[in-house]
Amino acid sequence: MTATTTAPPAAESATRITQPPARLRAWATRAPLLPALVFMIVVTQLPFVATLVISFFDWNALYPKARHFAGIDNYQQVLTDADLRHSVWVTVLLTASVVIASLVLGLALALLLDRRFKGRGVVRTLLIAPFLVVPVAAALLWKHVLYNPEYGLLNGLLHYVGGPQPDWVSHTPLLAVEASLVWQWTPFMMLILLAGLQSRDQQQIEAARVDGASDWQIFRHLTLPHLRRYLELGALLGSIYIVQNFDAVFTLTSGGLGTANLPYTVYQSFYQAHENGLASAAGVLVVIGSIVIATFALRVVSSLFREEVSR
Repeated sequence: MTATTTAPPAAESATRITQPPARLRAWATRAPLLPALVFMIVVTQLPFVATLVISFFDWNALYPKARHFAGIDNYQQVLTDADLRHSVWVTVLLTASVVIASLVLGLALALLLDRRFKGRGVVRTLLIAPFLVVPVAAALLWKHVLYNPEYGLLNGLLHYVGGPQPDWVSHTPLLAVEASLVWQWTPFMMLILLAGLQSRDQQQIEAARVDGASDWQIFRHLTLPHLRRYLELGALLGSIYIVQNFDAVFTLTSGGLGTANLPYTVYQSFYQAHENGLASAAGVLVVIGSIVIATFALRVVSSLFREEVSR
């Protein structure tokens, strides 16, 4: 016959007393994050709420006493005004062209860097450098070092071969802005796609080579489907940032010659026309569009993480 021992009731109650409740432990875990959360709310959410409130007012800073509640009139004006509609179209065109060109060039560079060759580390560092340049500095670099009609590098090369000497910003303003943004965002796309290339299943690729598949067939049927998520992620993240781009347009063309995108139009409405309500409404629409794109980006990131965990 075996004797069974049980803990005294007093010991059990003492154990319960010494262990903090689960809710208290959860709050203790989250407590270090509270200062960052409060800071984020104060810096981002409160200004957005203030912008949202102002967007419902007819508010010109030059006539503060004439301020009054306008409802959704500012939003209707943003969506119906010809200049604002044109700025929306420029924003869409600028974003689509820059993202597509950056993805194509980034994929080509990623395929190059995925191969082993002497000096690959140096080449990778040099190719990443444009993304590390401050956006305003990058725009100034293109405006004065490359585009300047008198001493710019592009016209210098054309002069060397006896070609014309165009004023690039005046003749092709939107293309000039797009080229500077493609130069800056191609390294970002390259890094994302290079990470995708290096996560491929090498055994599957070797098996395809043994079966006689060519490089193009491997790229088309194995590499490209594998990179689909990474291409989507690069396109979504690039769209989020380029939709909000202000530096290149302001520095290169000052919004003239039909290059004013929506962020620059918001700047014009607020700081030049002093139309606080109209500018706030346009800004809210930009934020809503960015949130929509960011939602898709987060879903793609989540799916990538799930795929990596399931391997």
